[in-house]
Amino acid sequence: QNLAKNYPNLSCKIYDEKFLEKEKMNAFLAVNKASVHPPRLIHLIYKPNGAKKRVIFVGKGLTYDSGGLSLKPADYMLTMKADKSGAAAAMGIIKGAAELNLPFEIHAILGATENMIGGNAYKPDDVLISRSGVSIEVRNTDAEGRLVLADCLSYAQDFKPDVLIDMATLTGACVVGLGEYTSGIMGNNEELKAEFKAKAAKSGELNTILEFNPHLRELIKSQIADVSNTGSSRYGGAITAGLFLDKFIKDEFKDKWIHQDIAGPAYTEKAWGYNQAGATGAGVRMNLYYLCAMAKEL
Repeated sequence: QNLAKNYPNLSCKIYDEKFLEKEKMNAFLAVNKASVHPPRLIHLIYKPNGAKKRVIFVGKGLTYDSGGLSLKPADYMLTMKADKSGAAAAMGIIKGAAELNLPFEIHAILGATENMIGGNAYKPDDVLISRSGVSIEVRNTDAEGRLVLADCLSYAQDFKPDVLIDMATLTGACVVGLGEYTSGIMGNNEELKAEFKAKAAKSGELNTILEFNPHLRELIKSQIADVSNTGSSRYGGAITAGLFLDKFIKDEFKDKWIHQDIAGPAYTEKAWGYNQAGATGAGVRMNLYYLCAMAKEL
């Protein structure tokens, strides 16, 4: 709200749990069930005159992630205050867009909640019906970010984006595969991913394209629902998480969507490069460079 007050072309809408219930965002609501803090869907819109394209950023906003009933080990819970980094980056991008007077209509849609434990927590074995009608078998409550994103991505597509980008500290598997300093870029459109990588190259942020191997789709099949929230193998976890999100992208937007797993660089416990220890703003620079490069082509 404070951000929106400071920029004339920026507006902010905040929706509570009653809105989420009305919108049938049952995956998002399930993650929030054991938290004493109610969830919020935050929708920021930057709307300049004569906007040329609509770009929508969806950010994972897990304000804290204990893992839920699939509880994280104590050491892994440390730094989980940073599980909101995707949402924070989306806010940073829309702030940058307003300051740079970019010629695009830009939305930042943030799913804000905690993932906690309690007698009313959602459970492994639950089946959730998402906003898009896709049923989800919960096999691990610590794969919660993708549940929040599933409903937020469904909502985002109502606004007909020309480009749809989600950002999330989604998987430890991405950090194992790429290290702490590199984001994973995924999606269905090879040209769009390559274009993004090229346009973001000078930002100083490192990213690597991870291919959607169709054989990995087998790992998130469920016998009791449309999709499982975790893979049946420990391998390829960053990609199976991306393939899970793909289940919630409508056919008309599949070639317009990029998934960015920023789990590695978003928050580090020691300084590296030009980043201090702590939050790095991962995703902000590379996405603003991408938007600026697109603006130059108009």
